[in-house]
Amino acid sequence: MNLHYQDHLGEVVFVDLPEPGGSVKQGGSFGAVESVKATSDVNSPISGEIIEVNASLKETPGLINSSPYEGGWMIKVKPSSPAELDSLLGPKEYTKFCEEEDAAH
Repeated sequence: MNLHYQDHLGEVVFVDLPEPGGSVKQGGSFGAVESVKATSDVNSPISGEIIEVNASLKETPGLINSSPYEGGWMIKVKPSSPAELDSLLGPKEYTKFCEEEDAAH
């Protein structure tokens, strides 16, 4: 989850995450985030095996808002197709993409 998305979602009140050992597919949903505004699926940017899940989010889902890059991480994935990493945007490119999306709406 990123800061842009957090602005649209609002305060997170519940997080539904998978168990370690499961798998995710690039673009596929692996859980859901409920906020005061809406419930949204969370999609994986890459395919692979879920090797760790942030259990702290069950008790403190607000970490997604207050510490998205540190305490608010959701899952750790061992990539099954490392080439998928090449298609991901960097922080600057993603910020530009989000700004363009906001301007279009």
